[in-house]
Amino acid sequence: MTELIKLTAAELAEKIHSREVSAVEVTQAHLDRIAEVDDHIHAFLHVDTEGALAAAKAVDEGLADGKAPASPLAGVPLALKDVLTTEGVPTTCGSKTLEGWLPPYDATVTRKLREAGVVILGKTNMDEFAMGSSTENSAYGPTHNPWDHARIPGGSGGGSSASIAAFEAAIAIGTDTGGSIRQPGSVTGTVGVKPTYGGVSRYGLVAFSSSLDQAGPCARTVLDAALLHEVIAGYDPRDSTSIDAPVPPVVAAARQGANGDLKGVKVGVVKEFGGDGYQPGVLRSFQAAVEQLRALGADVVEVSCPNFVYALPAYYLIAPSECSSNLARFDAMRYGLRVADDGSHSAEEVMSLTREKGFGPEVKRRIMLGTYALSSGYYDAYYGSAQKVRTLITRDFEAAFEQVDVLVSPTTPTTAFKIGERVDDPMAMYLADLCTIPSNLAGNAAMSVPSGLSDEDGLPVGLQIMAPALADDRLYRVGAAYEAARDAAAGGALIHKVPELGGTK
Repeated sequence: MTELIKLTAAELAEKIHSREVSAVEVTQAHLDRIAEVDDHIHAFLHVDTEGALAAAKAVDEGLADGKAPASPLAGVPLALKDVLTTEGVPTTCGSKTLEGWLPPYDATVTRKLREAGVVILGKTNMDEFAMGSSTENSAYGPTHNPWDHARIPGGSGGGSSASIAAFEAAIAIGTDTGGSIRQPGSVTGTVGVKPTYGGVSRYGLVAFSSSLDQAGPCARTVLDAALLHEVIAGYDPRDSTSIDAPVPPVVAAARQGANGDLKGVKVGVVKEFGGDGYQPGVLRSFQAAVEQLRALGADVVEVSCPNFVYALPAYYLIAPSECSSNLARFDAMRYGLRVADDGSHSAEEVMSLTREKGFGPEVKRRIMLGTYALSSGYYDAYYGSAQKVRTLITRDFEAAFEQVDVLVSPTTPTTAFKIGERVDDPMAMYLADLCTIPSNLAGNAAMSVPSGLSDEDGLPVGLQIMAPALADDRLYRVGAAYEAARDAAAGGALIHKVPELGGTK
């Protein structure tokens, strides 16, 4: 493994900006890594070799001309989840419905990355339309966890998390509707952040559940995630849900946290997350992480959020309801897949046949759930009641944050499960997001940071940190402090312990 791809994004940027190494060299090293291992991992759906090298060359030329870097991450290679539109580059959302579609415009996140000089290597694999917890629902086949190729890398953004865990990219972008950044981060030993809802523009993010979807950073370190967060965040008038407020000082908070002092920080352990259904090794890792926070000077107390136990059923009424509405746009009339277009079928028949062929089983399941929940006579009983529960969960967070600065829990109840293990048991699959969903329903900020390896199976475990809306900087301070202490105790960064890749799937 070349030494360049082992460096953090911050380290790569420093070397590129000082012209110790060129952005083209760094990009080529990552492209070579993709060529070497992605047959085993399948993190990418499309690799834009020409576009990536051209972007890297532009960064090098600007530096040679004496221009300041466009951002602290200029020249750093990134993997982009295939749910964000990219002009002229395939955007499929992991679905046959959009196979071959070349968007005519960039998502705001994509545009900001380009303007910042970040090198987009390509588009990463995902559960179809971001519906899943394992990346097994992709129409293009599953992604494999770099720690164990027989296991899932999480979902829906398993391609993004796997790409950085496998050193194919330095940083990545994911999206989080019910945990799709944090849960993959947990099971691949990487950092994943769901910013405050509205903190990052959703313009050009192909919608699954509009009141829940949020793009955010994936990285191997908390500082790298903070640097990427600052690049993509900020108000966007093209997104009606975008928050017109300053971006929280996440980079400064990460640097402060790295000093390892959490004196004066109040940490609440969520009483409702733990016990039956949680892997013992996950709980032991979590308890060790809590003790480490206490050793750093944090004041740790137990906090009860009683309505969190209703988050999962509420989510699986709200999200499918919104998805059934959002996915109605894929009607075979305007763009994307169209079947039975031979003149012998009515428009309604073409639409029905196309959607039957184009959507996978999980997407169909959620469309049917959502359509039923919104139907006449059932709306108030299902969707309306779920929204009331959502309000109660938000109030639980508000009450908790009157007592503490951040909340903590395991990110996911188990380590990575085996590919195929839960495909026929949707409920077991949904339980992977048990701890992450409340933050999506409330819209507050949350992070998963690696908390070591389970003593049962040697696989990564994640510590979830939750903060109030627009207090994203608290995540980075606590996460960076914990990360520094964890690495010091372990004698090196966790992610560098990932096994060398090779062999067969």
